[in-house]
Amino acid sequence: MHTILVVDDDHETCRFITELISSDDRQIVAEQEPARALKALRGSHVDLMISDINLNASQSGLDLLRAFKSENPDGHVLLISGFGTLETAIEAVREGAFDYISKPFNIAEVKAAVSRALAHVGRSEIAAPQAHVRPPGLIGRTSGMLKVYKQIAYAADSTAPVLILGESGTGKELVSRAIHDNGPRASRPFVAINCGAIPETLLESELFGHTRGAFTGAVADRKGIIEQASGGTVLLDEIGETSLALQVRLLRTIEEGEVRPVGAGRVVKVDARVISATNRDLEKEVAAQRFRQDLYYRLSVIVIVVPPLRERRADIPLLTAQFLQNACARIGRSADLAPDALDALAAYDWPGNVRELENTVERLVLFSRGSSIHLSDLPPTISSVGTTTHLHEQLFADLPSLDELERRYLVHVLHAVAGNRTRAAEVMGIDRRTLYRMALRFGLNLPQAGEDDDSRQS
Repeated sequence: MHTILVVDDDHETCRFITELISSDDRQIVAEQEPARALKALRGSHVDLMISDINLNASQSGLDLLRAFKSENPDGHVLLISGFGTLETAIEAVREGAFDYISKPFNIAEVKAAVSRALAHVGRSEIAAPQAHVRPPGLIGRTSGMLKVYKQIAYAADSTAPVLILGESGTGKELVSRAIHDNGPRASRPFVAINCGAIPETLLESELFGHTRGAFTGAVADRKGIIEQASGGTVLLDEIGETSLALQVRLLRTIEEGEVRPVGAGRVVKVDARVISATNRDLEKEVAAQRFRQDLYYRLSVIVIVVPPLRERRADIPLLTAQFLQNACARIGRSADLAPDALDALAAYDWPGNVRELENTVERLVLFSRGSSIHLSDLPPTISSVGTTTHLHEQLFADLPSLDELERRYLVHVLHAVAGNRTRAAEVMGIDRRTLYRMALRFGLNLPQAGEDDDSRQS
């Protein structure tokens, strides 16, 4: 029998999680106050604690995590957060959290994480990253970015190669720097090279170095990028643009830990953590025989996928505010964004992703006519999206959303069955867990367990 402690300052969330993970071989205790949770930890052995990070109390979920690990070193902790940042993800992993899940959470993800954690109870854990330098530039609180933060936290303390995938402009280099800055090599060099921006004839020399006289213009010995990064990290950006011949040399360098400068008869030992990035689908490139399969396997020990900006629109206001502040500081003027302009920025698809948004905001600060930036100041491709969105809102302003209709229906059914949860679920054709999830989403209070006895309906 496993004992699980659920901690959340919201009663409905506690009840929902309890229902979600209940089974015959699990004893579940739910607490809303950190002080009571600490008392429960000291009073009995707990195999798993599931806690929100942001509790409405002087103590946070991270405080409970530390207390739990001191009382139950063989147990595990799942932390849940609706306001995830890279800093909290790094700290959670460093303090020994088994996993870190975002709100609103995916039911299947939570159930799978609980099963994994219980299966590992009593096993020793992998050492967590010890550094906690906050890297600049990574901004976002959506579930997609929280997943990236968690992967950075786990990758930082490893020496394994990392492959970062994502469209151009999503921030792949920022992710690679975050991995370096939060790992044991943070004080050593971080050297990046864009493999797609250098002609093939020069790229080999840039990567591996050359000796004097190796080719016309080689007037002195020169260390390559990989040797310069020895002891630290090398980022091979746009790795998908390299030739098959160069890929052979890269594979040997990674496997043997050595480089042979162009024109040299000797090899040089190197110790550089290799991180690669690309906007290409390397699996398709391998299938098309444009990228070596053995190198792909070597590079992709850890894979991090950075989501495009259109898949995390809720982060656009945060990013825009930061870029606006930066641009105003650089240009030496003050400006703010009117609501209609911000709505248009959030509605646009941003094919160039975060880089395009940053450049757009800087242009707006440079060329806007007043201190406030309005919809009319935006480029036509963006302002037209905002105008369409505004007209759509006017046309349908008086109509309820699907969410509102669903909420009204749930309220109506609960009223018709006098709050009986079982009857309400039957009427709606759903199970009770789905009913709880709907109520939680709409902020509705369901009756306490034991208050929905069918006898009161007879």
